[in-house]
Amino acid sequence: MSDIIKYSTAFEPIIEIIEQSKARAIKAVNSEMIEMYWKIGEYLSLKSDEDGWGKSVVQEFSDYLKNAYPSASGFSAQNLWRMKQFFETYRDKPNLSPLVREITWTNNLVIMIACRTDEAKEFYLRLCIANGYTKRELERQIESMLFERTMISADKNKSLIEKHPAVGALRDSYVLEFLDIPDDYKEKDLRRSIIANLKRFILEFGKDFSFMGEEYRIQVGNTDFYLDLLFYNRALSCLVAVELKVGKFKPEHLGQLNFYLEALNRDVKKPNENPSVGLILCTYKDDTVVEYALSGSLSPAMVADYTLKLPDKKLLEEKLREITVIAETEDSKKFAP
Repeated sequence: MSDIIKYSTAFEPIIEIIEQSKARAIKAVNSEMIEMYWKIGEYLSLKSDEDGWGKSVVQEFSDYLKNAYPSASGFSAQNLWRMKQFFETYRDKPNLSPLVREITWTNNLVIMIACRTDEAKEFYLRLCIANGYTKRELERQIESMLFERTMISADKNKSLIEKHPAVGALRDSYVLEFLDIPDDYKEKDLRRSIIANLKRFILEFGKDFSFMGEEYRIQVGNTDFYLDLLFYNRALSCLVAVELKVGKFKPEHLGQLNFYLEALNRDVKKPNENPSVGLILCTYKDDTVVEYALSGSLSPAMVADYTLKLPDKKLLEEKLREITVIAETEDSKKFAP
């Protein structure tokens, strides 16, 4: 046995120390770069206000910086204007300005350009920090209207989440535009396509979810049952059962899911884990039927529909505006004399 193999187990913690140090160094470099861009943007904003600097002067400034730092990138006239916009967007936002220093410049630009409201910006900033999104992953989340869908779901299911806080990690609407399935598909086609596109499904489902198996076998008595998909959520420390339904939600679907959750809690869940959570993913649902079905359920479960195409942006934005107006009206009534 070589010395390297002999001491490999003892050496492994050193690898972890090195990787953690490298990650901190990269984060520190990124933070310094964002701070530099912030200060350049601040300077350009000041010169624009006081001395009337416009595009021609900024172009000269860009040429000057490129000449001074020929090996450096990021000093194009367009990027300098973005730095100015970046500073002016966040300078009066103390709740947002610390967050922008924790993600990449590329992702900052995506959020700044694509998001209209401070609430949406904060949502995606925190999501990037928590999940370490690439530019492509972030753009997908914004295109799928994740912020709007999350806000609408949280409002619609407020009482359910208060009753079962764990279901707050789920939404009542999912976008599965990346699935390649035939028009006349069955549940097995949907399940297989999800497995084939698992990485992208996890991006939509949530990066705290880890896949545990498909058609997961649960034995109760002398009978075997098969759960469509089983996940584990690290943040919740619990199993998450997903049942797939092609067609409209029916109340009896919830009875089947509750049975699976009971079996998971008795026979699969570890003592240190929290009670299992369930999700029924169906083609469409009647919200009133869902509300009736869930009101008497003792298990933490959510019923969600899914679409195989990106959602209508205008429709979701209008729905979110309606919810915001209703919430503001209710708040004003509460504090009215």
